[in-house]
Amino acid sequence: MNKETFSKRQGLFSIEEKEITVREDAPIGLRGFLRMAFYGLNKKPSDLRAITTRVLKIPPDNNNWSEYPNIDDEVGQHLDYCEWYLVYDIIETIIQKLNPQDKATFTNEINEYFITNGIGWKIVNDQIETRGDDVFEIAVKTVEAVLEIAELQTAKIEIREALNDLSRRPTPDLTGAIQHSLACLECVTREFTGDKKSTLGDLMKKFPGAIPPPLDQAVTKIWGFTSEQGRHLREGKAPEYLEVELVVEVTSAISTYLGKKLGGITPKTETDDLPF
Repeated sequence: MNKETFSKRQGLFSIEEKEITVREDAPIGLRGFLRMAFYGLNKKPSDLRAITTRVLKIPPDNNNWSEYPNIDDEVGQHLDYCEWYLVYDIIETIIQKLNPQDKATFTNEINEYFITNGIGWKIVNDQIETRGDDVFEIAVKTVEAVLEIAELQTAKIEIREALNDLSRRPTPDLTGAIQHSLACLECVTREFTGDKKSTLGDLMKKFPGAIPPPLDQAVTKIWGFTSEQGRHLREGKAPEYLEVELVVEVTSAISTYLGKKLGGITPKTETDDLPF
């Protein structure tokens, strides 16, 4: 049975992406929509209660036996008053319980809600991870694909770990994200230059042509920033989320540039594939 709406079938539907304003929160609208999306799969409130009680580690109310309004009200209480990050745990647990068709439908519904309501999360491979703006998303997707083609698995793991650190709940590991994104760029640069031991800062000095000037200076500045914020953190100098997101984005773009060269994709000119 085709469950698509008229507007989607006719190609009239489009998602209006809003600026990301929500990260460490689960707005009341999301909590309510979660119930709607789950019930839209022909599921019952008792099915959802089995999940919420498990995630929240609370027993069901045995005095509630009717689906509506009793159990539905109980589930609503669970969702409306739990900690914000537990709402995302509940979403992931729901996904684990669904069959492939329902999982795809539910995932699409929730992801669309995230996009249209400015929520900085997304469901990927049945798990919720951080979502950035279009530039960030393209940079990260591209670098993973390029590093895979270039067979730079260590670098790919590092950038994936950077994303995992940004996605940690309830508090992202910002210094970890900086460290892993820098490690990705350092790995790729070492492979590109053939120097497997030097730090990124030293590589920029020893191989001035690795990245065309003046962009090599940008890499040196990133190295300085990550050294300050990622490894030698001082009291009162914790990085902000947007700063870390920018570091991940920029290091991804530069790693893509070097990875393309290592993978046999030769730029037409020295600057065609530069990330800026």
